[in-house]
Amino acid sequence: MENSNKKVALVTGASSGIGKSTVLKLLSDGYTVYGAARRVDKMTDLRTSGANIIELDVTQDDSMVLCIDQIVKEQNRLDVLVNNAGYGSYGAVEDVPLTEAKKQFEVNIFGLARLTQLVLPHMRKNHFGKIINISSIGGKIYMPLGAWYHGTKHALEGFSDCLRLETKQFGIDVIIIEPGPIITEWGNIALDNMHQSSGNTPYAELVKRTSAMFGESYKKGKASPPEAISSVISKALKSKRPKARYAAGANAMPIIFLRWILTDKAFDRAMFWMLK
Repeated sequence: MENSNKKVALVTGASSGIGKSTVLKLLSDGYTVYGAARRVDKMTDLRTSGANIIELDVTQDDSMVLCIDQIVKEQNRLDVLVNNAGYGSYGAVEDVPLTEAKKQFEVNIFGLARLTQLVLPHMRKNHFGKIINISSIGGKIYMPLGAWYHGTKHALEGFSDCLRLETKQFGIDVIIIEPGPIITEWGNIALDNMHQSSGNTPYAELVKRTSAMFGESYKKGKASPPEAISSVISKALKSKRPKARYAAGANAMPIIFLRWILTDKAFDRAMFWMLK
């Protein structure tokens, strides 16, 4: 199956949303693409479109090792890793069980880090590689009930910056993508987790107000489609000198700019104003 004329990309979390859109975009850009996720049954359309499908659980080391070994065996290379797999776990710090908090970090950080470890030797060997880490504007801002999710994304920002410096000498680019509100399953999952954890606790009123803010942000016409992110990923991969990070999607750049110019106290007030 080796094809030395086409660059090879692996996209995790490919069963829906940004991951699925990215697989389709990279196929159209001429890559040999592997779409990986737990829900293989949700990726039959990607297989029909020409993608290679792999079952992958980023919380299981054996699954990740087998995934990378299969790609390298079949293609003898791996040029692009899009670390997209992740989810949002919301709820008050007091309420969220530490087992769930650890799972949030296991999926959003440690699984991503392990896959990165596994691909780096192959990228170093070829003195070429692109690692795309899907962060969030949540990696630059914060909000109540989001401590564990925002914690993972803030961690991902620092992790990616350090990795970029380490791998530059080997011709490997590390690129952070910071989406704003995107129309995917993510919002519903985050809200479900928030209501389950804190909907019937002393934080119930805050859950109600935060849910209303989420609902407003994800209204039709306000949130962006996944293609807004996959197109930016494509742009970053085509660039000879990609930026370290790209903010994209609905209101991503204005929100990050607002956080940059406001003091912590002023941003706190702005957040509470939005939650009225």
